[in-house]
Amino acid sequence: MSRQRRAARRSPAGYRSSLPWRIVTGGAQFLDRRIGWDRLPVPPGLATLLGLRVGLRRRNLHDTGRLPSVGPPDPAPPSERHRVDRTADGSHNDLGDPRMGMAGTRFGRNIPLDRIAPATPEDVLSRPSPREVSRMLLTREAMTPAESVNSLVAAWLQFMIRDWFSHGTSPTDRPWEVPLLDDDPWPERPMRIMRTPDDPTRDPAAPAGTPDTRINVSSHWWDASQIYGSNETEQRLMRTGERGRVRLWDDERSPFPSDPSRDPSRVPGFWLGLAMMQNLFAREHNAICDHLHGAYPSWGDEELFQRARLVNAALLAKIHTVEWTPAVISHPTTVTAMHANWWGLAGERVHRLFGRISGSEVVSGIPGGRTDHYGVPYSLTEEFVAVYRMHPLIRDEWPLRSAADDGTLRHCTLRDISGPGALKVLETTDMADLLYSFGTLHPGLVTLHNFPRFLQEFERPDGRLQDLAATDILRSRELGVPRYNEFRRLLRLKPPGSFAELTDDPEWARQIELLYDGDLEKVDLMVGLYAERRPAGFAFSDTAFRIFVLMASRRLNSDRFFTEYYTPEVYSRAGLAWIDDNSMITVLLRHHPELRTALAGLTNAFVPWRTAGQPLDDSQGCGSV
Repeated sequence: MSRQRRAARRSPAGYRSSLPWRIVTGGAQFLDRRIGWDRLPVPPGLATLLGLRVGLRRRNLHDTGRLPSVGPPDPAPPSERHRVDRTADGSHNDLGDPRMGMAGTRFGRNIPLDRIAPATPEDVLSRPSPREVSRMLLTREAMTPAESVNSLVAAWLQFMIRDWFSHGTSPTDRPWEVPLLDDDPWPERPMRIMRTPDDPTRDPAAPAGTPDTRINVSSHWWDASQIYGSNETEQRLMRTGERGRVRLWDDERSPFPSDPSRDPSRVPGFWLGLAMMQNLFAREHNAICDHLHGAYPSWGDEELFQRARLVNAALLAKIHTVEWTPAVISHPTTVTAMHANWWGLAGERVHRLFGRISGSEVVSGIPGGRTDHYGVPYSLTEEFVAVYRMHPLIRDEWPLRSAADDGTLRHCTLRDISGPGALKVLETTDMADLLYSFGTLHPGLVTLHNFPRFLQEFERPDGRLQDLAATDILRSRELGVPRYNEFRRLLRLKPPGSFAELTDDPEWARQIELLYDGDLEKVDLMVGLYAERRPAGFAFSDTAFRIFVLMASRRLNSDRFFTEYYTPEVYSRAGLAWIDDNSMITVLLRHHPELRTALAGLTNAFVPWRTAGQPLDDSQGCGSV
């Protein structure tokens, strides 16, 4: 039986075509277009989001695996351990289709495959060029803050992205050559941006016009591969071999790794925020191991490691679902919706008292429910990657302060805390002070004219200079992600009919119209996402949110370790209790109890923390302590 047919067989009968569901989706789309889900009271707003999700599941999941392919190789034959352990590469999550979602398999799409535009130079490098968009619409003069959240949201997001997806290392041959205007100060002419790696599984005999595909070198599953690695070799290197524990940099003292070849600071994108999250949840893994060892003293190293990995990955998914996401999209309807994704509308209290009271994910949440791929084999999608391009969250200026008295420790720039510089800051600054500084600093808003200046002139570890804003624009074009208006049409959203409708900022509308020569259909997706009106409480756009409505729940629905195998027999009772009983706040306080005052009274660690109230003195340089 084909992979597609097996997946379709697991979808509930009649889900897509039954009259009641057609009425639900049609009514939701009508209310959303006429009023807007965010302008409705919470109950009808929730019903509208539910209907929209049903429609997105029906029409916006498309499998690139059915395109001509020559691989990847079959994973190792299944064993009994595959039933209860996550594999290093993500294989065997679906026991009937062991390749599904594993590292090295293709990104899916949220648009029909015949709507993927080919990556021709005429389209990728068309006017305005990616560099012109970067300079004219994205450059930050002064940071626009997202005042309802703290900068841990930026660190957390990159930490999650390192788990979810990576296109891999770009080849150095055949770069895109971006033309520059005469007044552009870029030191290299033309600007060169490396291409996304080709898909090694693409059949060379595929017919002309077959859509381009790319692979995810990470596992597609929400399995904490940023901590545990994406293959057996990486996983063995990070394990201690004792009581299930993982290695912390140099015996928990110095952040510098003993082996220079394993220096994480040489990987593009490494910065202080990412290192802090890696450190925190590696320590959390070891704390879980100690807890499980106390509950089950007969368990050996392998059993402790595998159960702790399951628990840690589920805790990360829970924190993202019920804490991070409600913080960055803090509209009352979306806060309720995200909590319902995990606990159902019955709520956390009912879950704690009675467990699941219904087979319905709406009533009792997704964890512990039925595994469902909704007719399409699971994968993350290129559109999901595109809407997660949120570099404006990152600040350029990072004043670091003491958790004890809010006194200034040093003033760093983003350049100071990126690459090898991040390790130097970690070595000389207490982790509690770093967490406190992030917790009391606002991130940037995901909007136009708010891209970090440092990332527009980013020096990679290999010495090449890169404008990440221009690269983000080019990537969506290169990967065939539709431009903004077409993207909205394919999500059944009304596209703006004029530049004035695109944004509620008249000056931005004028700038965009001028840059795109009056052609609304050419406006890049990222520009439209950054320019459009945001729902109340949102740090990013409503259009991007539609992909999250679909994919945030899909990552849970399709993963048997969050659904049918989310049981005491697989996780252990002590493991499931750990997930229920913990949050980002308890994780922070377990490893850094000196943050208790800063976190006092908070129920969400991603909102601004309390300060000691002393004035901030930014006079010292990053080299001064």
